[in-house]
Formats: sequence, structure tokens, C-alpha cells
Amino acid sequence: MTFDPSDIFRASILIVDDQKSNVQMLEQLLAEAGYSRVSATMNPREVRALHRQNDYDLILLDLQMPGMDGFKVMKALKTNQEESYLPVIVLTAQPSHKVRALQCGAKDFISKPFDLVEVKTRIHNMLEVRLLYKKLKNYNKLLEQTVQERTAELRASEARYRCLTELAVDWYWEQDEAGNFTKAVGPVLGLLSNPEPVGGWDECERVELKARIAARRPFLDFVLSRLNGDGSRQRYQVSGEPMFNSYCGYIGYRGIGVELTTPT
Repeated sequence: MTFDPSDIFRASILIVDDQKSNVQMLEQLLAEAGYSRVSATMNPREVRALHRQNDYDLILLDLQMPGMDGFKVMKALKTNQEESYLPVIVLTAQPSHKVRALQCGAKDFISKPFDLVEVKTRIHNMLEVRLLYKKLKNYNKLLEQTVQERTAELRASEARYRCLTELAVDWYWEQDEAGNFTKAVGPVLGLLSNPEPVGGWDECERVELKARIAARRPFLDFVLSRLNGDGSRQRYQVSGEPMFNSYCGYIGYRGIGVELTTPT
């Protein structure tokens, strides 16, 4: 995954330092390096709201500031972020603060007094990583949205298919993995759910049909007959197949049937 290298110089950067001279020096350095979206504040209490409003690609954060130091600023930043990633490089003259800052969520540090080459290099590297991170995050969101849309389309298509199937056949049924009916249209309940013949079904055909379903095998155009109480006979043609989930696990059975003859 890549991006246009010029995007780095269009990245949004916030400088946070209570020393005006440090702010001016960093602003001049970044401007000379080609960065076009640089802002600053000398009030650490503003950082959380500013980041929420502008979603900075990088925050250059001084650690030693009166009233609210850099550690408290990072803690505040974490409370209004959907992600744990803090795009922060801390500025410090205290070597002992570096490890603590990284543990608090900072991604890098720049030592004071500033080495201009080090400042430029660390900022460029940090922004490269940050922009790749944001691009990956956006890609994952797009992928998730696409999956949801395709899933919705598939479910709608399946619903239309089932509706058409039910309109085109006399029978339609579905059973779960335990053999319980989850959907049934037509006389299939009397045929399959009772241990004894119901409604004049041919017992041999009935037993054979139940055996095929129990074996979890698909079948096509199995013929059944039923003798009605008035002596008339009906014949049906039935087809069925097992259902499996995405892990190839058996989840039930479904089938359709049509009447071949009217009662005679």
C-alpha cells in the first residue's frame, strides 16, 4: 500500500510548546522543509479540542509545560479518540522522560536542544508511517462497507429466490440440523414429522424419503403418492438437498415438491 510522497508535505501538523522561541523555530524549520499545513498553540489545554476538530497527522508536543504537562495532554487525547494510536512526537530535554513518554502512547521523541537534521528526519518518518496507517484504516472501512453491502445484496437475492420458489411449487420446507422444521409450506409436516402414516401416504415411499433426508444426500424428482379418504389418489414429485454453512458444517435440509396429478 503506497501514497503520493507529496502527501507528506500536505499533512496537518500541530506544534505544542509554551516557549514562543521554540514554536517560531519549528514553524520556520517546517516551512523551509516544504510543509504547508502547520499550526501551533502555546496552551496545552487547547490540544484535545483542536485535535478533535482537525484530526492532526502529527502533534509535536513539549513535555514540560506549566499547568498541564505533555503527559497529561496525551492522557486527555486518548479520551476522545476512536483508536489508541496517538500521532505524537514528544519534545524533551530530559532523557528519563523518553521511555515514560513512549509508554504513554507517544510514537517517537526529539531531544532538546534540537538537532535540525534529526528533527526533519523524525518528522518525515513519522508522517510516512502515519499516512500509511490512515490509508490502511480507510481501506479497512471501505472493505467492511463493501462486505456489508454485498451481504445485504445476497440476503435480498436469497429472499427473492425463496419467494419465487414458494410461488412456483406446491411444497417448500426447511429443517435444522436436528430435523426440526423451521419453514414448511404444503402437506410436508404430515409426511415427515409423524412416526405413523398420516393422510394415506404410501408407507414405503415415505420411509424411503425420510431415509434420504436422514442420510443428508441430495435427491431429485422422488415420486410420492397419497390415497385420500374419498378413494382418489394424488402423486407428488419431490426434490431436496442438504444445507451447509461457510465452514462446511451441516445446518439442515431443504426441499420442494409439486403435484403431478389432480385427485382422481
